[in-house]
Amino acid sequence: MDSIEKLKSEYNNKKEKIMERLRQFEKFFNEPYSWHYGNNELKLLPAEKDDNNRIFEELAFCIFTANTSAEMGLRAVDSVRNVLVNGTADDMTRRLEGIYRFNNVRPAHIIHTRNYLKNTLNFELKKKICSFKDKNELRNFFALNKDIKGLAYKEASHFLRNIGFKGYAILDKHIINSLHEFGVIETNEKPKNAAEYLEIEQKFIDFSKLTGIDMDELDLLLWSRKNGRILK
Repeated sequence: MDSIEKLKSEYNNKKEKIMERLRQFEKFFNEPYSWHYGNNELKLLPAEKDDNNRIFEELAFCIFTANTSAEMGLRAVDSVRNVLVNGTADDMTRRLEGIYRFNNVRPAHIIHTRNYLKNTLNFELKKKICSFKDKNELRNFFALNKDIKGLAYKEASHFLRNIGFKGYAILDKHIINSLHEFGVIETNEKPKNAAEYLEIEQKFIDFSKLTGIDMDELDLLLWSRKNGRILK
């Protein structure tokens, strides 16, 4: 079992970078910026595009990232950025060849999701997000909506965290393994359904309180211990 004191020491060493990343997530939602990934470096750069298009980029990133890696998701978005809002699934598939392993399935998910958002919300994604007063209802809209393909609880939480919303656990393999190593959960098996996800999320919240490290900061800390980096 890893030491909580050692974890706190690592947190103190990384706190500045963690806080900066969380500030960038909020900046992304509120100001005209987009994420770009090159030379193994993640940058938030000015973007002359509609807020809804930028936010959809982040939604696409999370669809791409499911069952792969953050790095692969970042490269995928960079490859299809200029066809995400108006291109076809075939446009995306061609651009993803040799870059992304689910280059047929995930573009179809993105197109289905995009059509749903355009047909039901007039693609006013930011307005819809801001309309929710309850953070659980907000996440459920993305996690449980059958017309938003490829998210479920983990990636819905990932998406919302990445656009500046706090208080969600992103239970990917790195976090699950860390919680198991600290004795917070009995096995390192991923949650099999929504009920298990929420149960482990509560244990993550309790562990956050035990360590005295805010849960959003703790997520980035634990992830960086496994991945070696603070990404998104």
